[in-house]
Amino acid sequence: MEHRIVGPGPYRATRLWNETVELFRAKMPLRKHRCRFKSYEHCFTAAEAVDWLHELLRCSQNFGPEVTRKQTVQLLKKFLKNHVIEDIKGKWGEEDFEDNRHLYRFPPSSPLKPYPKKPPNQKDVIKFPEWNDLPPGTSQENIPVRPVVMNSEMWYKRHSIAIGEVPACRLVHRRQLTEANVEEIWKSMTLSYLQKILGLDSLEEVLDVKLVNSKFIIHNVYSVSKQGVVILDDKSKELPHWVLSAMKCLANWPNCSDLKQPMYLGFEKDVFKTIADYYGHLKEPLLTFHLFDAFVSVLGLLQKEKVAVEAFQICCLLLPPENRRKLQLLMRMMARICLNKEMPPLCDGFGTRTLMVQTFSRCILCSKDEVDLDELLAARLVTFLMDNYQEILKVPLALQTSIEERVAHLRRVQFQKSYPEVYQERFPTPESAALLFPEKPKPKPQLLMWALKKPFQPFQRTRSFRM
Repeated sequence: MEHRIVGPGPYRATRLWNETVELFRAKMPLRKHRCRFKSYEHCFTAAEAVDWLHELLRCSQNFGPEVTRKQTVQLLKKFLKNHVIEDIKGKWGEEDFEDNRHLYRFPPSSPLKPYPKKPPNQKDVIKFPEWNDLPPGTSQENIPVRPVVMNSEMWYKRHSIAIGEVPACRLVHRRQLTEANVEEIWKSMTLSYLQKILGLDSLEEVLDVKLVNSKFIIHNVYSVSKQGVVILDDKSKELPHWVLSAMKCLANWPNCSDLKQPMYLGFEKDVFKTIADYYGHLKEPLLTFHLFDAFVSVLGLLQKEKVAVEAFQICCLLLPPENRRKLQLLMRMMARICLNKEMPPLCDGFGTRTLMVQTFSRCILCSKDEVDLDELLAARLVTFLMDNYQEILKVPLALQTSIEERVAHLRRVQFQKSYPEVYQERFPTPESAALLFPEKPKPKPQLLMWALKKPFQPFQRTRSFRM
């Protein structure tokens, strides 16, 4: 059983689905089975399919050993619903798949997930403000001018322009670097940085660039607390107080300072269930449907951990601030619970780490499309997030510095074009510096008396020094 590594790029989730389907059809052992006094050739039981596919997924570097048997059953349910498999009577779609002895077989052909039509392959170009562009609604024709008294000199000037001896004068507008320009620079450079890390010619097939909000990026960079957690301007989008109190309770267990009611046996399980219910009923996953393909594409870089962390940092900057804050608080709680040796078991059937991944993976990453491996990919991503959340949810300093330097450079260019004389005084070039600050004559070093004496002679012992 070989499952090749599917690297980053467009439609990675679709490629993983199709490759898993093809491997399952090609390698799944088929044999003769009996059911109700009748023999069926080339089929398999549900339990055999779960065993084989579970082992395939656990050995694959695309999914990892954290894949559970329950997740494998969920994937086989999708296979049955989408006619990748059918029962021995040819039924599929509405039937429910369970881990039992029920017999299944492959149809003559299993449908693969189609790839969307690719747009023309164009490289994304970073668009910066052009200083020669006219402001909106302005043209050379509607520029207001003052009436001029016609005399012989003015007549000569106009006549010279008309016959082509003197070029016509054009009004040059001095553009200001507006807030919209700065936002566009943040958006363009952030997306360009992500595109470079993923090694793609374009991001069009990974995310819809038009839906990326530059205000979200800037807010996630600058509106943060000392702990690096996003601070929301709109408090109505904040976590409910009771959810935040429950998360603090488990994160600081057993020191729950906010708790007023008495604790009882199994209290921590009820608190955990309260948190899980809230996150489980979110209308959209924290990483949003729009950014699903972007995060799945970054999962193809997990073999290069540092590169993957850097790519996840940028993807998380694209999130709405309220989503980024909820994700930061959730990952901090999950990590603290897993490291807390005093925390009682929250579930009898799973370890604490596995329980965290299985409970919250779907509310963090999920796809709109049912023909997808989103459960497995979400578990893979959340596992990596738990191990590296402190680095991933930081602001990438190199990107921030690069953008700030770019904005500062453009503002200097704007100032230079608007006020060249003042600019030369404030930021003199080597040529103008010589005129503004003429070199002072260097003072000659003073002639010291000891310099006239003989060079230093090595110490010689005389008779007056005795042992």
